[in-house]
Amino acid sequence: MKYQSKKKALILLADGTIFHGKSVGNKEGTAFGEVCFNTGMTGYQEIFTDPSYFGQLMVTTNAHIGNYGTNTDEVESDSVKIAGLICRNFSYQYSRPLADASLEEFLDHGKLFAISDVDTRALVGYIRDNGAMNAVISTDVENIEHLKEKLKEVPSMEGLELASKVSANETYFYGDESATYKIAALDIGIKKNILRNLAKRNAYIKVFPYNASFEELSAWSPDAYFISNGPGDPEPLIDAIAAAKAIIETNKPLFGICLGHQVIALANGVSTYKMHNGHRGINHPVLNLGTGKGEITSQNHGFAINREETEANELLEITHVHLNDHTVAGIKMKGKDVFSVQYHPEASPGPNDADYLFDDFFKLIEKNTKEIAKV
Repeated sequence: MKYQSKKKALILLADGTIFHGKSVGNKEGTAFGEVCFNTGMTGYQEIFTDPSYFGQLMVTTNAHIGNYGTNTDEVESDSVKIAGLICRNFSYQYSRPLADASLEEFLDHGKLFAISDVDTRALVGYIRDNGAMNAVISTDVENIEHLKEKLKEVPSMEGLELASKVSANETYFYGDESATYKIAALDIGIKKNILRNLAKRNAYIKVFPYNASFEELSAWSPDAYFISNGPGDPEPLIDAIAAAKAIIETNKPLFGICLGHQVIALANGVSTYKMHNGHRGINHPVLNLGTGKGEITSQNHGFAINREETEANELLEITHVHLNDHTVAGIKMKGKDVFSVQYHPEASPGPNDADYLFDDFFKLIEKNTKEIAKV
């Protein structure tokens, strides 16, 4: 062990429950956010840099975190996005030849406070029973009452708009300018691997900030539109919902992932709700209702769309269902080239179970561009 004497730390939940641990790297610190857990055995670097996790204290259920280090090519955004890290055993040493830094160095660079030596099984069990809630992790273990007062000031994730915190400030391009297709992507927390998956299928992507209007998106004359994943409650995203409504009217292809899926549902009058503890992991089973096949998926969301309202909506069809709790995992619009999923096909945990979704998107683009060319 690199650090023989580690500072005492605690996790204080909003309901007053306390769990104990030690600070990683013998550092002092305090971090606030909504506590949630991810069940993935690998992929911690991708999790920590995923914009969808902005504002959350991440509990990793795998017993060892950091054992394979980090690699600069395995980030999903330009910085660490989680609010803090909670783990059982933190590995200061790493053994992967492809790694270029330790996890401790990676977190130090991102100025992220982390604690270890936590009974994560007990903590995760508590969250499962009592739901995701705000919490604070801190080495200020002697001032619990002060931490409680500060914790009361942290806003609830329900009703919280966070896309503006992680979206690009200005438009930018990704891919080969000479590619066959042009896609306008609305960035409400987009992951780099989504852009890679679009670009490698012969697309040139123009990425727009979270509050871009339909007029701004369409002025580029794209062949299709994409609405990304992202953090927070979808209902405050008024601009994105308005843009989705206008895109749908164009009859051009539209694909949404995760938060983008929820935005498309809201554009069709279907409400969303905050889940008890959300879906976060890389082994979530989803049933494709069209093919009857199961898919192993990567998921990260704390909100979902209302299933009863979706079933009653004459414009929508449920295409995918989560097999653990039967929540809606995918929809498409009847008579429109519009579809979305509540999971991350670009994360490839299956590893290739959901790759077809990108292929389906490009089949729609190809079909649509041919139809336009005939007119």
